[in-house]
Amino acid sequence: MILRRDETCGEAGFTLLEVVCIVAIVALIAAVALPAMPRGASRAQFYAVATAAAALLKADRVAAMRGGETVSTVIDPIGHVIRSGSGGRVVTAPPDIAFSALLAESCGGRDAGSTISFFPSGLSCGGTISLSRLGETLEVRVAWLTGGVEIVPKKTF
Repeated sequence: MILRRDETCGEAGFTLLEVVCIVAIVALIAAVALPAMPRGASRAQFYAVATAAAALLKADRVAAMRGGETVSTVIDPIGHVIRSGSGGRVVTAPPDIAFSALLAESCGGRDAGSTISFFPSGLSCGGTISLSRLGETLEVRVAWLTGGVEIVPKKTF
């Protein structure tokens, strides 16, 4: 078959209706898939975890001083959990926040394990909990001599 110049073959390309259908399908897939995607912790959540950890440690120190008994806060870096020894409170860090702890091996003549102990006198075994996210690190430090708790941003070079 030979086509002459005046005969038309279909035009190449997509019609407006086809383009609108494709855009609608892509939008539908995005609307379903995006909420299911895991999101990382925001900067505010990162600071909230550090603040909650410091508050829990301070509450355990106060409980030891008021109650006249040693209170031990359990630190679980693998599970990203800090568990209060006095009130059963728990602080859990999201999985995308790196969590590590530097703790004393022994305290008060006994194996400290994975705890920070507070004594009725206000002293503690001390320790540091490190939280990191996107190149930013916060350390929750417990002073062994005073039992004081503070949050310190750590400079990374």
